[in-house]
Amino acid sequence: MSTEEIVGDPRISVFGSDEQKDVDVDVSRYVKLARLVLAREHVMGTCEMSLIFCDEEVISRLNKEYMDEDGPTDVLSFPVDEDLVGSGRNPDIGGRGPGVPSEDNDVPSLIGDVFIYAKKALDNHGEHGVSFDEEIALLVVHGTLHLLNYDHYDEEEREEMQLRERVILEEFFKANKK
Repeated sequence: MSTEEIVGDPRISVFGSDEQKDVDVDVSRYVKLARLVLAREHVMGTCEMSLIFCDEEVISRLNKEYMDEDGPTDVLSFPVDEDLVGSGRNPDIGGRGPGVPSEDNDVPSLIGDVFIYAKKALDNHGEHGVSFDEEIALLVVHGTLHLLNYDHYDEEEREEMQLRERVILEEFFKANKK
């Protein structure tokens, strides 16, 4: 499936919102990227997630409330539904055969929310040796993968997550040059 087919898949819904005024963000570009992550990770059926670009006050409050950390961070993910990732036919969810998705029940799976503090990405991109666009894109992929149960607490998990990030970002930038 091409990147353009994924973007047009009505079953994958990503709500994007720019709720900050510090940095210009191309929300639709990063919504497209989040949709690509969901598709490449084989999220099945009708699903929804939110991608929210927020200010320092919001990210700091969330960071304190949910992570017990003071100050702003660059990205926070809040998963809702679990067990959204699958590939091929999955008999437990009523698949109809190889290559044929199960029928939707019209109730979307709520994947979760990703909050990105764009100003932090602007401050960090040079330090990381990438463009601002590349830094934001990494945060979108990283945050969305967290919604899908990826983590980086140990070396094996970190390597797996970083590999998925590289593969998805490479595909995205190849198909969506700015």
